Amino acid sequence: MALPQTFNFAEHLFALNRGRAQKVAYVDDHGAMTYGELEDRARRFASALLGAGIRRDDRVLLLQLDSNDWPVSFLGCLYAGIVPVAVNTMLTADDYAYMLDHSGAKAALVSGALLGMLQQAMAKGPNQVGQLFVSHPAGELPPGAVSIGAAIAASTPLAEPAATAPQDHAFWLYSSGSTGRPKGTVHTHANPWWTAELFGKPVLGLKEDDVCFSAAKLYFAYGLGNALTFPLSVGATVVLMAERPTPDATFKRWTANDIKPTVFFGAPTGFAGMLASPALPARDKVALRMCSSAGEALPGEIAQRFKSHFGCEIIDGIGSTEMLHVFISNRPGDIRYGTTGKPVAGYEIELRGEDGKPVAVGEVGDLFIKGPSAALMYWGNPEKTRDTFREGWTRSGDKYSRDADGYYTYAGRSDDMLKVSGIYVSPFEVESTLMLHPAVLEAAVIGKEDADGLTKTKAYVVLKAGQSASDDELKAFVKERLAPYKYPRFIEFIEELPKTATGKIQRFRLRDREKQA
Repeated sequence: MALPQTFNFAEHLFALNRGRAQKVAYVDDHGAMTYGELEDRARRFASALLGAGIRRDDRVLLLQLDSNDWPVSFLGCLYAGIVPVAVNTMLTADDYAYMLDHSGAKAALVSGALLGMLQQAMAKGPNQVGQLFVSHPAGELPPGAVSIGAAIAASTPLAEPAATAPQDHAFWLYSSGSTGRPKGTVHTHANPWWTAELFGKPVLGLKEDDVCFSAAKLYFAYGLGNALTFPLSVGATVVLMAERPTPDATFKRWTANDIKPTVFFGAPTGFAGMLASPALPARDKVALRMCSSAGEALPGEIAQRFKSHFGCEIIDGIGSTEMLHVFISNRPGDIRYGTTGKPVAGYEIELRGEDGKPVAVGEVGDLFIKGPSAALMYWGNPEKTRDTFREGWTRSGDKYSRDADGYYTYAGRSDDMLKVSGIYVSPFEVESTLMLHPAVLEAAVIGKEDADGLTKTKAYVVLKAGQSASDDELKAFVKERLAPYKYPRFIEFIEELPKTATGKIQRFRLRDREKQA
């Protein structure tokens, strides 16, 4: 597969769907938008951006809740050759101040509900933002701000897309920060095309009559594929919601009378929470044919319970912001619970030991990926770029093992792996075992020094509502199922685990908590 010398990803999607202009592309909390309306609005917004003095390759901050304005804004930027910097909507003013300064954004596209937070960020230091475009404004707009709806209505559609090349900068995503400060990850116009061709179509098997619904938001690499790249590449319909993907909010969309999702994209934390909810809908109330999970490895016990209830498989895979989407995955009809599956066609995988050489079958190694959807760089961070992107390979920061049949099993983050009694212990393995206990909702395992200064495992445990368990009971439970040296020597019960907005457990925060204790 090869792309032409001139390739604009927004124009590519618009051209694919011009034959279905009347079909619904998106349904958000405010209403439906057809494919024809999506293209018209995005091209008008492209004109509005250029008319405001924003130029090709300029960066603009995209801080919007999931609504129909998000794909309009994102694709409008790409069509004009402007680079949207899509950011997490659940951060602090300090975070946004950093991102504005780091990206050098010339404008900001912001939801009305988030305008106050963005203004606080802009007041914290010098920035280059000269124009604010506000989605769903809640009241009178400040000087220098205009409604996105008004900007679209006042503009004519841009006649031609920017003549971008496949490797030109298209958009940024900030890493989720599971191991510290987010990094600006630069992606090209070709990268989302590759993820659709290698994963969305052949692995997920998405079709035009599917209705996709992603708990992961559009600013997240996983969510961008789920709710924009993949469905728009086949002409499917997408359900968007602005609110947090709580079990109740998710169930409301699953059981809607008008448009019911057929494919749901979630994360292990979300699936666990839904299964524990007393409002879990019956199988005949939903239209799900398949679910996808990523973000962290999916415990097999959760996948099996979900399938038992809904008759619907969860396709677990691993992706990253750096690779844009999933590169190892289980497949419909080929699922081995407890594993992440096999490499997606078009991606090469290596597991390397501390000496940099490939490890033997069954041994744990650092996961490296080679594939066409890899990011170009971390903006303004050459040291981290060199450490992550190595001669065509991308270092993921994850530990994995591969069995004789070619299935890959997650063993934790590279900086999370523990060495207990001289042997590596996977926190994820201990966590998964703890979650088999009927009283445990979630668990996170880190290393803790004992009185002798030796590293031992410590588990932070969240119990299900109304359930109880003692530390001795849980220790015995793990001992019965794992090698003796792996059981958690220390257990602390807490109400909630620290996580990123995308649901990844932030074990580094638990380690910081231990240091301060």
